[in-house]
Amino acid sequence: MGRRKKIVQECEKLMDKPEQIRNIAIAAHVDHGKTTLSDNLLAGAGMISDETAGQQLAMDTKEDEQERGITIDAANVSMTHEYEDRNHLINLIDTPGHVDFGGDVTRAMRAVDGALVVVDAVEGAMPQTETVLRQALREGVKPALFINKVDRLISELQEGPQEMQQRLLKVIRNVNELIRGMTEDMDDVDDWTVSVEDGTVGFGSALYKWGVSMPSMQATGLDFGDIIDLEQNDKRQELHERTPLSDVVLDMVCEHFPDPLDAQPRRIPRIWRGDAESELAEQMRLVDDDGEVVLMVTDIGIDPHAGEVASGRVFAGGLEKGQELYVSGTAGKNRVQSVGIYMGGEREEVERVPAGNIAAVTGLRDAIAGSTVSSVEMTPFESIEHISEPVITKSVEAKNMDDLPKLIETLRRVSKEDPTIQITINEDTGEHLISGQGELHLEVQTQRIESEQGIPVITGEPIVVFREQPTGACETVEGISPNRHNRFYITIEPLSDELVETIQLGEASMDMPELERREALQEAGMDKDTSQNVEHIYGTNILIDDTKGIQHLNETMELVIEGLEEALDDGPLAAEPVQGSLIRLHDARLHEDAIHRGPAQVIPAVRNAVHRGLIAARVKLLEPIQNVRIDVPNEHMGAASGEIQGRRGRVDDMYQEGDLMVVEGIAPVDEMIGFSSDIRSATEGRASWNTENAGFQVMSNSLQEETMKEIRERKGMKLELPEGVDYF
Repeated sequence: MGRRKKIVQECEKLMDKPEQIRNIAIAAHVDHGKTTLSDNLLAGAGMISDETAGQQLAMDTKEDEQERGITIDAANVSMTHEYEDRNHLINLIDTPGHVDFGGDVTRAMRAVDGALVVVDAVEGAMPQTETVLRQALREGVKPALFINKVDRLISELQEGPQEMQQRLLKVIRNVNELIRGMTEDMDDVDDWTVSVEDGTVGFGSALYKWGVSMPSMQATGLDFGDIIDLEQNDKRQELHERTPLSDVVLDMVCEHFPDPLDAQPRRIPRIWRGDAESELAEQMRLVDDDGEVVLMVTDIGIDPHAGEVASGRVFAGGLEKGQELYVSGTAGKNRVQSVGIYMGGEREEVERVPAGNIAAVTGLRDAIAGSTVSSVEMTPFESIEHISEPVITKSVEAKNMDDLPKLIETLRRVSKEDPTIQITINEDTGEHLISGQGELHLEVQTQRIESEQGIPVITGEPIVVFREQPTGACETVEGISPNRHNRFYITIEPLSDELVETIQLGEASMDMPELERREALQEAGMDKDTSQNVEHIYGTNILIDDTKGIQHLNETMELVIEGLEEALDDGPLAAEPVQGSLIRLHDARLHEDAIHRGPAQVIPAVRNAVHRGLIAARVKLLEPIQNVRIDVPNEHMGAASGEIQGRRGRVDDMYQEGDLMVVEGIAPVDEMIGFSSDIRSATEGRASWNTENAGFQVMSNSLQEETMKEIRERKGMKLELPEGVDYF
């Protein structure tokens, strides 16, 4: 254990020298070798034994991760590396590559300043590579590239130095095209493309633990010809000893990734909307460890002994035990019980964690992933935007009634640990519904409830979440309160896709200063007058107050909004959430006496008006769809495209890549349930595939009515559709 202690002491010495700190994430498409690479780096830093690196999967700490062979939770670790006679502290986060866990990637990017993007030399840049790159760049995180599995080019594809270089250059070109396209509009980024000459590209094999880069080749005198010789003559151990992967990658990290002093002045304006002139802003820009404490929580984990552990990035000040800190969005303060750093899945407590580091904190009981924790009350950091919304729901019940309280407690905790999961209770049936990003996501979460909490659960069939959206504009609709004394006049029209996207990305929200919000909405195509009257944004719906000088409307507005939200949560067709509608309140008649315009009058009046307005605006059901990509050998191509077409999908493209055919298309999530077992049997298990949520699209008219009736029946609503719904 002595060695471990020594490493912790090394880390502690470096924690308050920000210019020697690097905070980085490893991100890639599923199965491109991130976790094997992380193992190598740990071994290089002397934290796990060299022999087992690559098989040990030290970062996949949970059993289910080891079994499935994929990373599910982002894992943190700190290590030290000597580069050019200076010791560096490297805080690393290994992120998942599977689309169902994309939320973890977005959150990890918030804590780091550099992202090492790993790409498989044989497969090249894949859809998920693009997604993780976009998540990094949007957060102002600088990329570098590591091309993994180069050994396969030599042993499986038998390529010579010439072909190999062509192939590797193509991968680099593709990645650079992505980076260029994504950074065009960023004023704070000069040129972040990667290149072999600059040393921002590394090559190697994480499995066989060797790696090279331009600087390392100059230092060791090895070139691609030598590598091919050693690899073909099975001298992999010699290759590893002459040019160990961990040195090449960690040198690259120290040389090319920004330290917190360089990164924070660029990142703070991207992720924080507070007053840039304030003293607090200055402390964050300077990574001032004598300043106020500012911590952004990016992850909540559960430690069986210590309870909830919050980890995140310290932007200013120093965290110490016993501090009383504010947690954004909650009242009162939380008291820090302990602070520490991560050493490969294990937490090591330390006295103090200063600015510029990634810390693990216990005692912040009110914090959730995304909270801002600080010693003074401050504008919180931007909420972390999850690009995908939940699309699949399952019901979860405890097998034994006695376990019910424990199950409710556990579900609450799951939604705190993973904000991309939503938990709701169906009031009518009493079921607990858990919604997530895909079948695998829910399967993993429900399995964990059983294994970690020992609660046997019964899960229902997966249910797909639909949306409702108006497709046209409607004439004025009148909503009348039950006592007939209050009347509201509204119209509804669809929002443009651009406006919907602006809201989804958080570029226009009610928490922003009004001027900024108006500009963002106008930029997305809203006319000036409308943008000045925005009263409320709910989901991707906007309420516009076009009324003029109506008495008592101010004090009634809160109730109007409540009625509106109720109506939008349960649309008129099948009580599914409404999206993309622009609702204008044109006029209102309100009773003089406050008693006669209370919640029991206003809420039903508005709710009823919104529902009737939506029907008049030809509201339709939208279903979630997924992009599907299947890689298969030629002889199974027909079977693979048949699998997409047989699921109401469409095939958009087929092309040859290496020795495989790639089939790309889209299909409804509803039809993709059970896809994995079908595609395996259709292609004799030789297909690899990948799906990504691609938003919602209007369902074809022929299926609308039947689907509505099915959903209404499942929810125990009456089967006849509301009047006016006969436009299908």
